[in-house]
Order: sequence, then C-alpha cells, then structure tokens
Amino acid sequence: MDEGTLVFRLLLAAALGAVMGLEREMKRGNAGLRTHLLVSMGACLYVLSGAYGFLGDAAAHDQKVDLARSVSQVAVGIGFLGGGVIVKHGEIVRGLTTAANLWLAAAVGVTCATGHWKLALFTLSLSLLALAPLERIEKRLPHPKLDDKHQTEA
Repeated sequence: MDEGTLVFRLLLAAALGAVMGLEREMKRGNAGLRTHLLVSMGACLYVLSGAYGFLGDAAAHDQKVDLARSVSQVAVGIGFLGGGVIVKHGEIVRGLTTAANLWLAAAVGVTCATGHWKLALFTLSLSLLALAPLERIEKRLPHPKLDDKHQTEA
C-alpha cells in the first residue's frame, strides 16, 4: 500500500476523532477535542503499523501478521484510558459517556486504518445522533432514583 493512502487514513482518523471530541468539549466532558483526536489517530496508527509496518520483515521471514491482536490491544489500552475519565461523586457517576466516546473514537481510528472510511463516517454520524438529540430525549425521561438529585453527564 502506498504511503499516501496510509497518510489519508491517519488524517481521516484524526479528523473524525476531532469531531467526536468537539461534541464532548462543548458538553464540558472530561476528555475533549484533543484527547479524542489523539485516541482515534493513535488507534489508527497502531493498526496501520501492525498491518503494514512489518510486511518487509514478515515476508522475509515468511511470518504471518495478526491484525486482530493489534486491534484487541488497542481496545484494552483505551479501556484503561476510559477508566481514568470516570468519576464517582456519591451516587452520581460522571464521565461514562466520555469514556464510551473515547472507546468509540478508538474504534473509528481502527476502522479508518482498515480502509473502511464509509463505515467510519457512518459511525461518526450515529455517535453524534446518540450524543446530541438523544440527550435531550434522555433528560425528559423520568429517573426515579435521581428525582431529588441533580445529575449531569459530561
């Protein structure tokens, strides 16, 4: 694969991660624009490196490249990072949506790395739908456990 295509995939992952982070930034989430951009771009780079970085060595030594291992390790690493943005104050937990968005930003980066840019764009669209319009609907739903408390998810 030519380097121009790899650079495009990395730029696309960065741009889509930035859009996802911008929404969190506007909601004052624990991780915003730069964090999401870096997570998506980093996930993409790990997969690109795993997929194309060792092909010369693998071909020379007749080895197989296992991309599933790269992807699974990205997911594990992002799970650790996401855990860092979750904060509990009494019975109120903040940061879950931001952690989930970081996790999804990594998946979008991985998807860009695999060249499935339409799927990455569709995922971005669905995530923005889940974060913005669905939040307004969610706030209108009754929350019996939280009737006397104020909860804001950032």
